[in-house]
Amino acid sequence: MPDYPIFEAGDVVLQSGLTYRGARLSYKTYGALDPSKYFIVIPNMFGNGLSSSPSNTPAPLDRARYPHFTTTDNVQVQQRLLQEVFGIERVKLVYGFSMGAQQAFHWGALFPDRVERIAPICGSAKTSPHNFVFLEGVKAALTADPAWRDGWFATPPTRGFQAMGRVYAGWGLSQAFYREEEWRKLGYSSLEDFLIGNWEGGFRRRDANDLLAMLWTWQHADISANELYRGDLGKALGAITADAIVMPSETDLYFTVEDNRREVALMPNPELRPIPSIWGHRAGNPAQNPEDAKFIDLAVRELLAR
Repeated sequence: MPDYPIFEAGDVVLQSGLTYRGARLSYKTYGALDPSKYFIVIPNMFGNGLSSSPSNTPAPLDRARYPHFTTTDNVQVQQRLLQEVFGIERVKLVYGFSMGAQQAFHWGALFPDRVERIAPICGSAKTSPHNFVFLEGVKAALTADPAWRDGWFATPPTRGFQAMGRVYAGWGLSQAFYREEEWRKLGYSSLEDFLIGNWEGGFRRRDANDLLAMLWTWQHADISANELYRGDLGKALGAITADAIVMPSETDLYFTVEDNRREVALMPNPELRPIPSIWGHRAGNPAQNPEDAKFIDLAVRELLAR
């Protein structure tokens, strides 16, 4: 039995114009509904395997017919979850890492009157062209596997996972991370051991079709790509009235400090606070990196206190 509840979202009309019937959003909660304490809701994303995804979508939208969810589609259903299940109208903080950071920006732009604070960690309001191209390389490595047929993996792409892991390893962490052999702190005995055990092994635990769905959502993330802002990114960023601390990693190779610098320049109440780390993109998910965890924790505590 799963250890997480499911929000039955019903028939969801997506930005593509297609209707996903019987959409299901998984989530976890921590804390109690008490105004003196924080109540934390962590929603899964569509396409991520636990919520409605390619791996569990029934016909006729199964396999290569899977209708992609944009980040806007995700956030709209998340807002329904908070309102319909918990009666929550206003959110004290939206925190997120990577694609979660993109969701935090979307929350701030789509629901400016409901969000008090946002803390996007190693993510952007709009996926940059260079970030898009990086992901094209990751996709190409995965789909070069002979198991890729007619827009679908019917069997696990073992060679594709291996290639994807090798490509991603050069982007997810910085040059300095490898130069300083930081992987030794994670318990790996050699660089090859790290590439196989951490990167190849990590991707091989996933469903390949779900991974591609997530890459699609990531590539098309844009807070202005909706009827509210109609492609005007400046207008969308200007609408984020939430108090914000935006935290890119100084060495992130695809969610760069410069991209965030340009975005916060158009926001009313932002602070740009780069994480001084050599852990690249992974600085924003520092489960095994206490120094970066402390930096992020202090910033979030400060944001919540002011």
